[in-house]
Order: sequence, then structure tokens, then C-alpha cells
Amino acid sequence: MAGWETFSADFLPADWRQGRFVGRVVRADGPSPVLVVDGAVYDMARVAPTVSDLLARRLFEPAGGERLGAIETLDWLSPIDLQCVKAAGVTFAVSTLERVIEERARGDAGAAAAIRDRLSAHVGGDLRAVVPGSAEAATLKDKLIADGMWSQYLEVAIGPDAEIFTKAPVLSAVGFGAMIGVRSDSTWNNPEPEIVLVVDAGGEVVGATLGNDVNLRDFEGRSALLLGKAKDNNAACAIGPLIRLFDGGFTLDDVRAAAVDLTIEGMDGYRLTGSSSMAQISRDPADLVRQALSEHHYPDGFALFLGTMFAPTQDRDAPGRGFTHKEGDIVTISSERLGTLVNKVTSAKAAPAWSFGIGDLMRNLSARGLLTPQPVLAEAGN
Repeated sequence: MAGWETFSADFLPADWRQGRFVGRVVRADGPSPVLVVDGAVYDMARVAPTVSDLLARRLFEPAGGERLGAIETLDWLSPIDLQCVKAAGVTFAVSTLERVIEERARGDAGAAAAIRDRLSAHVGGDLRAVVPGSAEAATLKDKLIADGMWSQYLEVAIGPDAEIFTKAPVLSAVGFGAMIGVRSDSTWNNPEPEIVLVVDAGGEVVGATLGNDVNLRDFEGRSALLLGKAKDNNAACAIGPLIRLFDGGFTLDDVRAAAVDLTIEGMDGYRLTGSSSMAQISRDPADLVRQALSEHHYPDGFALFLGTMFAPTQDRDAPGRGFTHKEGDIVTISSERLGTLVNKVTSAKAAPAWSFGIGDLMRNLSARGLLTPQPVLAEAGN
């Protein structure tokens, strides 16, 4: 539902009138997929009841849609609905080192600085140059094992297989202007600004958007088996503002060349900025999509976080403890061709409860007459 920040065209890319975008809005009778074309917004619910369906059927023309009012007058949601939310981890050298540091510090922020210095001196340069799965990667692995420096995070960083995990349940992601949540019992956490690829039911990448893969460094640092608790929490996944569809003017190559900027502004006057270059990703986005697909089938498609190189180490409070979120932090993630995603930090406990699930959506769409009735199958033996 509507957040604390009003969405406007100012948060879209400068060339948004030349591109095509897909999103979701809340109307009086329920959520609707929308298409943004030539600066106009069209409710496409009567054409395709979900974003997943709209993308699968390539319904990228406004024919049959209802033209809506100005962007500022609409109540925007996360732009995905029935898609699984997947994520790729440790895909940048810098964030790889930070995951290893978390593991060795056992989630203790106070121990991170000394470990960071030792690890960076040992593998920092080598890790940035190595190609995952290559002979050079195997040689580096042998060296690190011999030196007692190997880690499960390095395995997915430079080994043949990427880390792909499920970030959030279907329909749980929040959108632009919403509150994002960190567990109230976490004391070391950070945002993870990322580009998110949107893949249709046939496994084809159809567009991209921005996301915040909120991370609890203390939980995951204690054990990689706590990844679920570190990643999947109420309001801990933000996606938006809109999906930019691939076309002649925006392609996967634009994603490969993109920069992702981050600003954190605290109520205490704290300010942190950073920028990630997708050119420094260690695995190509197309390969990450292939590995996410694996041998599985996603009949409603999926959204894939591509990972981040942003791992804040700047001290916020006590020296050596690095960064962690505080209540009320404003997190702004932006990229030139994708726009800007803005969210405010609270605890997962205090964030609005996620209460509209798949069953609720199906009942809503049925009540609105948007689902095509299916024939009832005869009972077995009849």
C-alpha cells in the first residue's frame, strides 16, 4: 500500500517516456498490473490479471487497457507478483571478502577490522582477477586451502557453481516508498543495492529493475545455515520502482554496463554513499540466470537479484564496528536507466505485516471476474 514517500516521475529514468515499463498499483477493488507507455499509465488487469501473465504473453501494447491518471495519483506496489524471488550471492570480489570476514568473525562486528586487513592482504588482488571456474581459480583454491584460508564463500565466488538462493516468498516483496525491515534482534546489518532481472515463464529475461536484498551480517556470519533468517524476513525485500522492459533502446548489455548508486541518510545526521559497477561482476548476468533456472521450471517466472559489491565498512558508532542500520534510515538506490528505489528502515516486527498472500490474490481476482473459469475435471474412474 502507499508508503511514506510519494512516487513521481522524478524517480523514473530521464528517458522514461522512450521506454516501456511494467508495474503494479492498488485500485479500489484490488491490485492491478500496469503498463507505462509514452508517458501514460494503463491498467492491464482486464487483459492479463497478473504481471506474471502479462510478461509471459508479451502483452506490451496498451490495447485493451484502461488509461489511468498521473503517476503521482496512484498507489504503487512492488512490480512483481507471482514470480519467485531468487538471489545470487557473492558475485563481486569486495562483497566476497566481506562474507568471508563475517564467517571468520562469527557475526561479531568488533572482530571484523583485523580479519579484513589480514584477508585483503592475502587474497584481495588475486580474487579480483580470477575467473570463476577457471584453471587459475582451481590453483588459487589449492593455495588458500594449504594456507588454511579457504571458505565456503570463496567456493561460490570462484568455483564453477554460483550461490543461488530463494530470497523471499511470492508476493512478499515491498515496493517504492515502503518500510523495509531488519530483524529486531540483529545488531550488524546493511542494505544490499542490486539490479534485479525479471525472467518470464519460458526462462527468458524480459527486463530489469532495482532491489534491496537486506542483509543481516551477524546472523549469516554465525553460520551460513542461518541464511534463511538473515535474508527472509517481513519487509526485508524491496523491489522497484518499475520493471524496465528490454527493447531496442535497453538491453542486457545496458545492465552489464550499469552503475548502481546508494545513499543512506540517518535520523542521527549520518550519511553514507557508495557506487557499484556491474562491469566488476565476476559472473555474467546471463550465466546467473542459467544457473538459477538449473533443471527447474518456474511456471510464473522469477526475479533474480544479481548481487552487490557494496559492503559498508565505514564506522558509524564505535571504532572498528563498521556500519549497521538504525531505525528511520532512508535508503536510496538508483541507476540511470532504471530509476530510483527509496525505502525507510524499521524492524521486521514493526513493519506492516505481510497479510495478502496467493490465496487472497486468487480470491480477489476471481471476485473481480478476472480469472477465466477452468473446466472441472471428472473424478477418477468416471
